[in-house]
This record gives sequence, structure tokens and C-alpha cells, in this order.
Amino acid sequence: MIFIQFLNGLSTAMLLFLLASGLTLIFGVLRVINFAHGSLYMLGAYFTYSIATLSGNYWLSLVVAPLCVAVAAAIIELLFLRRLYAREHEFQLLLLFGFVLVLDDVVKACWGTALKLVPKPAALDGSVQILGRTFPEYTVLIIVLGPLVALGLWYALARTRIGKQIVAASLDRDAANALGMNVPFLYTTVFVFGAWLGGLGGAVAAPLRAASPGMGMEIVIMSFAVVIIGGLGSIWGAFLGSILIGEVLAFGTLVVPKFVVVLPFAFMILVFLWRPQGLFGKGGV
Repeated sequence: MIFIQFLNGLSTAMLLFLLASGLTLIFGVLRVINFAHGSLYMLGAYFTYSIATLSGNYWLSLVVAPLCVAVAAAIIELLFLRRLYAREHEFQLLLLFGFVLVLDDVVKACWGTALKLVPKPAALDGSVQILGRTFPEYTVLIIVLGPLVALGLWYALARTRIGKQIVAASLDRDAANALGMNVPFLYTTVFVFGAWLGGLGGAVAAPLRAASPGMGMEIVIMSFAVVIIGGLGSIWGAFLGSILIGEVLAFGTLVVPKFVVVLPFAFMILVFLWRPQGLFGKGGV
């Protein structure tokens, strides 16, 4: 039972990581705290519902829905956020919080307020036996997906040309610009890709958690806790922070169920007091 609970915590952790990785990537490069990230996650869930309902193919929605979220993010960055990079952080926060309210109203207008649940794909609707207990196949997919995304992000940032340019821009924007890098393009790329990760998280979560207006607020607050624990701007920090929070939630449900909602934030405070920059905090991606 303990091992199954550990796997449940791991699946929660990997869902959190999909969202937190985009959040920390955007902060690490743009130095923008994206309050609208949870709303982009929500859009990913709703787009998944619509595409899966119309096509009858969940796998198609898993590919297309995050791309739709990326397009929405490109519009936000190109038309609005780009104008505020040189301004104080308060203006960016107000803009992105405004988009939280706007996107919630857009969802209510387009999909209504009723819960929308996406059926699990038929190929992963069963269970596997682990130590004599049944465990959902779809949850196994989520557990596998998280490390693959983490490795993909590491490879993209450490081994590709555009990844190295992104790292350089995160460390010193002016120097990167002086060396001829197209910094505005890199910023747009990072914001759109981070939003794509959030949309992917929403698409993956859609068969597990019914889509509803405002669903992004709760998980984005939890993702901020993950990012603070791991260190703002650190991908591997977000990965480790997600695992820690996921397991705290899983075993907290067994030990102190009445206080399980408080435990992640109590853990965040302890880490913050011990190491204010986070476990892997270093100021860049």
C-alpha cells in the first residue's frame, strides 16, 4: 500500500512538473512571474475536451490542444506582454492577472460552467498489477511522461543552439543582444513553449480532473510552491520540487488528512527559511 501511495504521489508530482517547468522556464529567461499560467493550463483541458469530443480521438487532442494554447500565448506575448518588459514588474503582474480574469470569462462564454470530463483513451483504460494491487495504466503514462519532458528540456537547453542562446539571454540580456542574438524572438519562443507545457499539463490532466472555470488557480498556486522550493528558474529544481510536493500530498493524505492542504505550503516555508533561493536556485535556467 505504501508503494502504491508513493506511485500516486509520483503521478501528482509529474502533473505538477508539466505546469511548473513552463512556469520556471518563463521566469528564468523573461524574469516574469506568469500568473496566467494556470489559465493556460485550463485552456489546455478545455481544448482537449472539445477536440476529443469532435474527433473521438484523445491522442489527436493531446497533440493539438497544447498547440492551440501556444497560439493563445503567442498573442498575449506579442501584443501585450512584450510592451512591458522594460517596465516595473508590477505592470507585468497586473497584465497577466487581468488575463486570468479574461480567460475565465472566455471559458464560461464558450463552454459554460458545467464540468467537462474527457474519457480516458481506450488503450490505457485498464489497470496493471503492481505488487498484487491494481494500478491505472493511464497513471503509469503520466509517471513516465514527466521524466521524459525533464530530459527533453535539459537536452534542448544544454545541447541545442537555440537552447544555449536562451541560457545566454537568461543570464545577460544586453550581452546576448550585443552578440547579435534575436532576444525578442527568444523571449517569444520561451513564453510560447512554456505555455505549451502548461497546455500539455491540462491535456494530460483532462481525463483525470474535470475541466471547470477557475481550475487553473488552485494548481498554479501549488506550482508556485514547487518553483519556490526547487529554485526560481531551475528546471531540475522544479522536477525535484514536484516530487517532494507530490509525495507530501500523497502521504499527508494517509497520516494527517485534515491538514493535507496546508502541508505543501508549510514545507515550502521551511525550505524558504533554510534556503531562500530554493534547492537549486541560481538565477537562470
